[in-house]
Amino acid sequence: MQTARVLLILGALAEPVAAQQPTVPPPAPSPTADSSDVRSLDAILATLYRVISGPAGERDWNRFRSLFAPGARLIPTRHPRDSAAVASVLDVEGYVGRAGSYFKQNPFYETEAARRVERFGSIAHVFSTYESRHAPTDTEPFSRGINSIQLLFDGIRWWVVTVYWDAERPGLTIPREYLPPSGP
Repeated sequence: MQTARVLLILGALAEPVAAQQPTVPPPAPSPTADSSDVRSLDAILATLYRVISGPAGERDWNRFRSLFAPGARLIPTRHPRDSAAVASVLDVEGYVGRAGSYFKQNPFYETEAARRVERFGSIAHVFSTYESRHAPTDTEPFSRGINSIQLLFDGIRWWVVTVYWDAERPGLTIPREYLPPSGP
């Protein structure tokens, strides 16, 4: 009897709080992915880099969308002058809108230079060191940084949940442990 009374009180308290929460529509479902793009960590990461890379022009945004879990986030770290670092949180459509206009006008090729993976159960965290170039034949990247990528394996396929990144800049270089091993 006492347990039922406690549950009734807790339910009554929770109802007004729930009523105050804004109603947010669920995110649109992702387009169906090609199974070869999402069957392994290697496949989904390779596809993630490949789909944003190319000459100036449109990207295959439906293929890009198909990699991400509903509600996924892409978070570039910004460093405004004379202020603290800021995380600019974007949903997939926000990223498509922001990056898409840049890619239409500019060639952009990003490749993975090194990777560190931690996995437990259905989740994986990947520190993926990237290099960005204007052309695949450029010997030096114009930018390097680290993508912190969180992924979910649902028993069938991998989903990107979050991509959070920061780039090298004066005073911040990528530590050796996140770079490819140097020669013999």
